[in-house]
Amino acid sequence: MRPLLAALAAWTILCTGAAAAPTSTDPTKVPAGEYVLDKKHASLTLKILHLGFSRYTMRFDGLSGGFTYDPAAWQKTTATIEVEAASIDTGSESFNKEIAGFFDAAKYPKITFVTHGFEAVEGSSAKLTGDLTFHGVTKPVTLDVVFNGVGPGVMGGGTRLGFSGLGKIKRSDFGVDNYDKMVGDDVDLMIEVEFYKK
Repeated sequence: MRPLLAALAAWTILCTGAAAAPTSTDPTKVPAGEYVLDKKHASLTLKILHLGFSRYTMRFDGLSGGFTYDPAAWQKTTATIEVEAASIDTGSESFNKEIAGFFDAAKYPKITFVTHGFEAVEGSSAKLTGDLTFHGVTKPVTLDVVFNGVGPGVMGGGTRLGFSGLGKIKRSDFGVDNYDKMVGDDVDLMIEVEFYKK
């Protein structure tokens, strides 16, 4: 009897969870309020040329942040995202420490991106501009983002929305110019984030 009840409970959760999906990609349909980054569903992935042989991939896991949203002025939304520099993940603990040392994570423990606003491009695509502070240097950065939509959260609770983004920076612009004969200067950025309404 217990296995049957457990199976029914799991099936109910799966069916209810399946209903959690975006209901609109119209930014004017997003409820006003304060939104917080869902740390479990947020990542910043980097790719950088290694010795000309591959685009080596790693990611940061320690992200936090949020924003206050007004659907009547969504293009002026200002968000602040912080990344723990030591949260780099290469799949190897020893290499994580080496890479963190590569950009002086102990001295500059936070990477911060403060947005200035969105410029609509087409459909749910937009240009997101902001100031990136990395390795003690602040530079303007523009990301190509897609608003994946807004809708109910898991189990139908709350409001959730998500974005995917792409960008590129030069590490030398931020004073990270060591190992210049081993790794490329261009760093490709891939962002996947979800926010929930407080």
